[in-house]
Amino acid sequence: MSTAYVYDPIYLEHDLPGHPENKERLVRIMELLEKQGMLERLVAVEATPVSLERLARNHSRGYIDTVRQMAERGGGHLDLDTYMSARSYEAALMAAGGLVNAVEAVLKGEVDNAFALVRPPGHHALTARGMGFCLFNNVAVAARYALEEKGLERVLIVDFDVHHGNGTQDAFYEEASVLYFSTHQYPYYPGTGNWREIGKGAGEGYTANVPLPGGVGDEGFERIFDEFLYPMAERYRPQLILVSAGYDAHWADPLAAMSLSITGYAHLARTLKAMADHLCQGRLVFTLEGGYQLEVLSYAVLNTFHVLLGDEEIADPLGPARRSERDVGDLVDQLKGLHRLV
Repeated sequence: MSTAYVYDPIYLEHDLPGHPENKERLVRIMELLEKQGMLERLVAVEATPVSLERLARNHSRGYIDTVRQMAERGGGHLDLDTYMSARSYEAALMAAGGLVNAVEAVLKGEVDNAFALVRPPGHHALTARGMGFCLFNNVAVAARYALEEKGLERVLIVDFDVHHGNGTQDAFYEEASVLYFSTHQYPYYPGTGNWREIGKGAGEGYTANVPLPGGVGDEGFERIFDEFLYPMAERYRPQLILVSAGYDAHWADPLAAMSLSITGYAHLARTLKAMADHLCQGRLVFTLEGGYQLEVLSYAVLNTFHVLLGDEEIADPLGPARRSERDVGDLVDQLKGLHRLV
């Protein structure tokens, strides 16, 4: 089993001290991976800037120019939450390009699977608007690359960030070429992701939202993945699985109110790997989204690499949630009915 990672120091140049999404997130991840000897077990895939042609498949030229010009002026804010520094445009190009390169390596068979440790994150970014800490939608750009340049017809995007990936949903809402599946706290930022949002036109039925109340943890997520996501994926038969990996549904994360543990995240990764092995020759690529408790974030990423490599080892220094978990049985049954899985 060979697993790739993508990382470049440029990702640390996008930074605003005191902001939840700052360079320390990636610094802590890389420090732990090095300390644990993980990096020497992985294949390094180089990050390169995404081409403007590839970027423009998902973002308007006017918006791309806006991001570039703001960086050239030294930075600023696209909205109250979404900052830019002088090298943010370069970092964002390298984030999208790094994920595209990881997807290319997997599709060429150079590695079995991969995790792109990139920032700024991407799943909130709309065609002509950055928001929610996101500049360009890395996972949407990579999916377009797989579909339009590598000849794929069906890509599954699984988004387990605690915030709904409105930008990714919007990008493929009227298409059947991407099945977008999201678990997220609801109602919560950005306010999208109701269970009724299932796609439109040719895309009807190819968006599956799992809006969750606070307090759902390991058991609930396991049930959602086993009883709802897996049957949807089996019916869809994806040729590639992309994962928007946000680790902010952990019980200790400061920006949400969910109850997942680090061990629970490892189980989700194992389910996704088994799904990829079963359905698409193991073609599985993770990309980093949110996660703001730095010990949680670094250990969850470490464990994801263990899973991708086929290891049994899991490290969870924080342990399980210290509160009872919300049941999701009725919601799962409702969603299975809505998406005709019963």
